[in-house]
Amino acid sequence: MIKIGILNTDTVITERDSTQPAWEDSLHKAWQERRMEVYAAQVSSMDQGIGRILDTVEAKGELDNTLIFFLSDNGACAEEIFETFYPYEKSAGEGLAKPLTCRTHTRDGRLMKHGNDPTVPPGDETTFQSYGVAWANLSNAPFREYKHFVHEGGIATPLIVHWPDGISDRGNLRYQTGQLMDIMATIIDVSGLDWPQERDGLPILPVEGSSLKNTFNSHDQNRPPLAWEHEGNCAYREGQWKLVKRWDRGHWELYDMDVDRCEINDLTNTYPETRAELVEKYHDWANRVGVVEWNQLEATRNAKGMFTDWMPHPHD
Repeated sequence: MIKIGILNTDTVITERDSTQPAWEDSLHKAWQERRMEVYAAQVSSMDQGIGRILDTVEAKGELDNTLIFFLSDNGACAEEIFETFYPYEKSAGEGLAKPLTCRTHTRDGRLMKHGNDPTVPPGDETTFQSYGVAWANLSNAPFREYKHFVHEGGIATPLIVHWPDGISDRGNLRYQTGQLMDIMATIIDVSGLDWPQERDGLPILPVEGSSLKNTFNSHDQNRPPLAWEHEGNCAYREGQWKLVKRWDRGHWELYDMDVDRCEINDLTNTYPETRAELVEKYHDWANRVGVVEWNQLEATRNAKGMFTDWMPHPHD
């Protein structure tokens, strides 16, 4: 990534997740390799499907004038499939725990094998596994954390925009920030349509995103601040500064993203006034959009007997 210019040449890679062994010390190497092979096969299958769609658009003579956005999901998934992926009830008549994530049987009636069991090679339709923390840590390099969190390893995703008739400065990288809601705002901007004010007599919320159209042929963008909250993980990004917090640690961290995209050097003590200002702005945003504090939600769910804490929480 450094060689092709996606990352700056002075990028310092984060340390390996301390809960995971080095490859030479890992157990079940053949199974671990198989997990990544299956994941890679899924990506390859997806690529082939996208290729068939684009071939169809091109055959219709519309490829150059079709605006295409391609982006991955946010952050590699570090979730291991444990027993907590099963509710406590037994499925009727079979005595099998019913999984939360998939069927108990395939469509042709074969029993599914659920969970990250090293004795079960993943891959065919009778297996349901994940690729786990170690591969997620590799996939997210050089960033910290994983999907679920709002450090860069949990929210950063590349975006490719293809539109030959509308983009003259082609094949170049852009480094501006954005988020998923910007795609809707961009489509509205490019199409010249107006965002509706109501539907069936009910008001529609305004678009939260900001159009990316100016970045198509320019490297300049006056992007409004960005904010996130997901299951108690919170962040606020304004210009070079990013404020971020993990749900289970409770304290805000501050990073200069111009020089520390990997969020290694916490500047909380160096710029306490900047941190305080961004914390206040985050809470202004959270109050506006109706964010509920995660500890309040957890208390409510626990009082109702709902099982919520199903995800392992790896260290950095």
